[in-house]
Amino acid sequence: MVAKQPVKWIFVLGGVLSGLGKGIISSSLGYLLKSRGLKVTIQKLDPYLNIDPGTMNPYQHGEVFVLDDGSETDLDLGHYERFINLSLSEINTTSAGRVYWNVLKRERKGDYLGDTIQVIPHITDEIIRRIKGVNPRRKYDVVITEVGGTVGDIEGLPFMEAIRQFRLNVGWENSLIIHTTLLPFISAAGEMKTKPTQHSVMRLREIGLQPDMIVCRTESNHHLNTKLKRKIGLFCNVENTHVFESPDVGTIYEIPLVLHHQGFDTEIAHRLRISAELSEHSDIEYLEDFIHIFKKPLHTITVAVCGKYNSLHDAYKSILEAFIHAGVENNAKVKVVWVDTEELEQSRDVENRFKGVDGILIPGGFGVRGIEGKILASQFAREKNIPFFGICLGMQCAVIEYARNVCLLKDANSTEFDEETAHPVIDLMPGQRNVEDKGASMRLGDYACELKSGTKVAGIYQRRQIHERHRHRYEVNNQYSTRLEEGGMVLCGRNLELNLVEMIELPGHPWFIGVQFHPELKSRIIQAHPLFRDFMRAAVEHKAQSI
Repeated sequence: MVAKQPVKWIFVLGGVLSGLGKGIISSSLGYLLKSRGLKVTIQKLDPYLNIDPGTMNPYQHGEVFVLDDGSETDLDLGHYERFINLSLSEINTTSAGRVYWNVLKRERKGDYLGDTIQVIPHITDEIIRRIKGVNPRRKYDVVITEVGGTVGDIEGLPFMEAIRQFRLNVGWENSLIIHTTLLPFISAAGEMKTKPTQHSVMRLREIGLQPDMIVCRTESNHHLNTKLKRKIGLFCNVENTHVFESPDVGTIYEIPLVLHHQGFDTEIAHRLRISAELSEHSDIEYLEDFIHIFKKPLHTITVAVCGKYNSLHDAYKSILEAFIHAGVENNAKVKVVWVDTEELEQSRDVENRFKGVDGILIPGGFGVRGIEGKILASQFAREKNIPFFGICLGMQCAVIEYARNVCLLKDANSTEFDEETAHPVIDLMPGQRNVEDKGASMRLGDYACELKSGTKVAGIYQRRQIHERHRHRYEVNNQYSTRLEEGGMVLCGRNLELNLVEMIELPGHPWFIGVQFHPELKSRIIQAHPLFRDFMRAAVEHKAQSI
């Protein structure tokens, strides 16, 4: 892009109801514009008053996505990273809580020289400062900003006002608003209704914002047609060619192609006057091949996920997406079986519960609920030679199980679950013992890990040192390292600076690996995480041997 070209700012707002896919639209647009040679970043503005999602219940907010710098963020940041293949940071996310926190801290310091602090201009100025702050030194050609919630939410109004002011400053030709809405099909009437979209845009215009593009979420086989596009364009004051559809698809990675085939990126480039600066698409063919394999794989494998929040799959969003990436790279469809470890703990019927599975994964989590079921799952995978992947808490469960049943430390446990255990093979880090505040107080973000040469994990990564993201308080207790190793467990990865065990594996087992970090957070469309890729390879082999 020509250096003198102004930065282009795109805002993605939602109407009617939440969950329409603003994050996927933002991510897909980022993928398309990056494919055409632009430098793109994406940020999220959330109107809730929490400082960040770190202390939220997953049932309310889905998984917490951790960045390299340790920021605990909304799961949409995971979509951004996976689609645009860019590691984001603290500046890519903010909340109303963070905005008010910053303003009030400055007020206490006297930075406002006795002013009466008001939503306008103090809060809106802080929002504008954070919008601009995502692009220091004009590193990016395009900044995409998604605003959480829906138009009309009372807590979101300061963000809308800030965007209105911001657009006046940067100019019409350098900013654009995409509005996502619902286009429902009413069975009784036998037709799709545009009225929710009309009212949503009406509400947006009352705030002082006019959408430039409208993306309508449709369901099943009820699609946007020319007649509906004209009607929406007329009543919402947008060009017919600026009305698009986001339909139901087999995978979110199909959405960039769906939008591209409608001319979405072309119309946006034309509206922002950057068409002449764009190259031909470089990543569309790759995505088409990806979708082809996803829809017509050579293999089908079954992986059991032994989690705590099984009724809310968004709590494990990054793991499920990593399954897709790694499955495609192994030409395999991954069927997920959700195992209720509380029920397993009661029934102990592991044979039937894991019948026909080709891999077992225990994800991260907190709390004692279902722990003994997870430990049973780890034991079953170890004894039956089923590929096993333990992530964070999952690795800790594998260590506890091995200590109990192989090293014969019968009362081995984690002090998280039993503070009086005789053998605390998992224990709090020393720096965590006196922590009282829960927010942003864990071991968070990117840490180095040195891999032991000659191990399975060293072969998978093809390097000696790696960097992975963490989110936890408890660690393998080094006082038991020797006992575990004498029992046959290989402590194959270690953080040398903190002298902490990061990875374990079992020699002689087809695939048994536990990691203290969260590898799912670094899996991308264009490159599956090495551990997930190899886990799926092992599952495919297990399936072949079982036939």
